[in-house]
Amino acid sequence: MAFFGTSPKAAELADEITDFTAVRGRSLFRDALNRFLRNKAAMASLFILVLIVAFVVFGPFFSQWSNEEIDWVVMGDVKGMGGPSLETGHYFGVDDLGRDLFARTIQATQTSLLVGLIGAAMALLVGTFWGVVAGYYGGKLDSIMMRFVDILLAIPLTLVLILILVVAGRSFTALFLGLGAVSWLTMSRIVRGQTLALKSREFIEAARATGVSEGTIIWRHILPNLAGVVIVYASLLVPEMILAESFISFLGLGISEPNTSLGRLIAEGAGTMAYGTLWQLLFPLFFYVALIIAMFFVGDGLRDALDPKDR
Repeated sequence: MAFFGTSPKAAELADEITDFTAVRGRSLFRDALNRFLRNKAAMASLFILVLIVAFVVFGPFFSQWSNEEIDWVVMGDVKGMGGPSLETGHYFGVDDLGRDLFARTIQATQTSLLVGLIGAAMALLVGTFWGVVAGYYGGKLDSIMMRFVDILLAIPLTLVLILILVVAGRSFTALFLGLGAVSWLTMSRIVRGQTLALKSREFIEAARATGVSEGTIIWRHILPNLAGVVIVYASLLVPEMILAESFISFLGLGISEPNTSLGRLIAEGAGTMAYGTLWQLLFPLFFYVALIIAMFFVGDGLRDALDPKDR
C-alpha cells in the first residue's frame, strides 16, 4: 500500500505496519513457561528431579544385587564388611540383614515417587470435582457438601490414615486409597473458592445468555481457568504425600516387607545408627531430602509462573 506524496521508504514502512499477518502474539502458556525457565531455583530443582527419576529408571541396570537378596558373607559382620564398596557391588553398603542398600534405595525412591504422584492425582480429581460442583451450583448443595468437608477436616487426618491402613491392611492399594481419602479436602475448598469468584464473571454470564448448558460452561470455561491454581497446589501436594507416607512408614505402619519406602529405610537406619553403620541412614536420607526440597522448589516456581498478577 503506497501513499500519495510519500517517500518510498515511508511507503515500505506503512506496508510493514499494515501487514497484520506478521504480528504474532504470545500465549499465556508461553509467558508462564518463560517465567518458569527464568527461575533458577526451579530449574535446578527440576534437574535434580530428572536425576532422581533417572536413578530409579536406570539404576537397576547397574545393580549387582536384587533388593531381596542377602549377602551371607557380610551378614555376620555388617559394620566391618557391609560398608559401601565397589568391589563387593554394594555401592551404598548393606542393611542390618545383609541386603543391598543400593537396590533397596532404588525401590524405596520409586515407591515414594509413586505414592506422591498417585496420592496427589487422587486428591486432584476428587477435590476438583467436589469443589467445582459445590461452588458452581451453590445453595443448599454447597452448604451440605462443604459441611461434610469441615467435619472431615476436624478429624486428625493422620489418625484417619492410620485407621484405614489398620483396617484395610498394609498394602500399596490401601496406602494410595488412604492418602487420597485425606488429601482432597483442602483441594476442594481452594477450588470452591476460585469457582465462586469465576461464576460471576462477565464471560460466564455471556455464555449463559447465549444458551450454553451448565455442563459445557463448567468444562469449557470454569475448569480451564482453574488449571493454574490446581496445577500449583497439586505440585505442592506431592511432597506432602511423600512426607505423610514417610511418617507412617517411620511408625512401622506403612508398606510391609519385602517392599520398602524411603521413610522405612530411614527408620531402619536410625535404629542401627548407634552401631556405627551410618550409611544405612545417610543414603536414604539424602534421596529423601533431595526429593522433598526439589519438589517444593518446582511447585514454588510453578506458582510464580502461573500467578495471574505477574502476567
